[in-house]
Amino acid sequence: MTGAGFDARAVRADVPILAEADAAGRPLAYLDSAATSQKPAAVLAAMDAYYREANANVHRGVYALAAEATERFEAGRASVARLVGSRPEATVFAKNASEAVNVVAYAWGLRNLRAGDVVVVTEMEHHSNIVPWQIVAGLTGARVEFVPVVDDGVLDLAVLERLLATEPVRMVGVVHVSNVLGTINPVAAITRMARDAGALSLVDASQSVPHMPVVFDDVGADFMVFTGHKMLGPTGIGVLAARRDALDAMEPFLGGGEMIRDVRTDGSTWADIPHRFEAGTPPIAEAVGIGAAAEYLMALGMENVRAHETALTGRVLDVLGAVEGIAVYGPRDVARRGSPVSFSLPDIHPHDLAQLVDRDGVCVRAGHHCAKPLMRSLGVPATTRASAYVYTTPDDVDRLGAAIASARAFMGVA
Repeated sequence: MTGAGFDARAVRADVPILAEADAAGRPLAYLDSAATSQKPAAVLAAMDAYYREANANVHRGVYALAAEATERFEAGRASVARLVGSRPEATVFAKNASEAVNVVAYAWGLRNLRAGDVVVVTEMEHHSNIVPWQIVAGLTGARVEFVPVVDDGVLDLAVLERLLATEPVRMVGVVHVSNVLGTINPVAAITRMARDAGALSLVDASQSVPHMPVVFDDVGADFMVFTGHKMLGPTGIGVLAARRDALDAMEPFLGGGEMIRDVRTDGSTWADIPHRFEAGTPPIAEAVGIGAAAEYLMALGMENVRAHETALTGRVLDVLGAVEGIAVYGPRDVARRGSPVSFSLPDIHPHDLAQLVDRDGVCVRAGHHCAKPLMRSLGVPATTRASAYVYTTPDDVDRLGAAIASARAFMGVA
């Protein structure tokens, strides 16, 4: 079962790499989209066309080729902004979501945090939304506090409420959808709590923007980050969507070409946003590619994408639930979770399991998923993770179940 009007097999046919067979002649069952997505031909063609037809630097040349390059680059920004309902001038390109968080941590945090101030993040954050805050806290004398995860894989918001009421919290960072647990956090409520307490908020939407309708104003954050390579686009480009007034009030993070209004021997002044935060030659082809990916997703319809993945995630949970002794992490209710599903077996290490199912052409992720605080909270060093996307079919999920059974038989534990 998939979402109405959605044909995952047609999407799969649009993705060249999924037409490739493994050494045994089997098509890939690619269940690692939470790590990176595969790319439709439309995205590859758009990037190729830029290099073949319009390769020039942007915003600088007055000749026709440079104007065409600039037009395609800014069209990519406009498409991304339209996907998430942000303003193009407040939609900043970075090289990935990690850098986008760093832009906020350094351009805002380094200049505004003081000794004793508090940044609140959660135990389920990706390292990208922990480490930059720890670094900047170390430079400013601020400290980082964590909201814990409780047994059903959701946040203990009573702790957040207490921290906001009793500590000088300046920033709240929260992931929209956990890349380990799949938990969909109530980000609109969390950002409202932060705002009511006088704090800013940053939402990591890397696992939500590609998979469900996300509207920046509805999220309610001051800053929201996501990345191109998880949403059918290329590596090397990420996005910081923000409130315009928040960006306008910030100084640059990186200095160099393009981000200035004027440079003198006695100082410099900055360009308007978003260019103030895009020093140097930007990832032009990548901006074209992420724009094409945004257009592809909007053509599919994000409600359809969400419905398709909800059905598949339910199937994943059913397939895994039939495995004796398995531990599956995160909410069981598919309405409360995204597509990443992490699990562990008592008798096979996650890395061994990932290698064994690969023999059957099934691609899953194993490790700590850049979420070591969460792994410690769960009491495990690593998990195996399966994650579906727009090109995933029910057959892919069923092959995962068969491959796990084969792996257990190989290890003598079936």
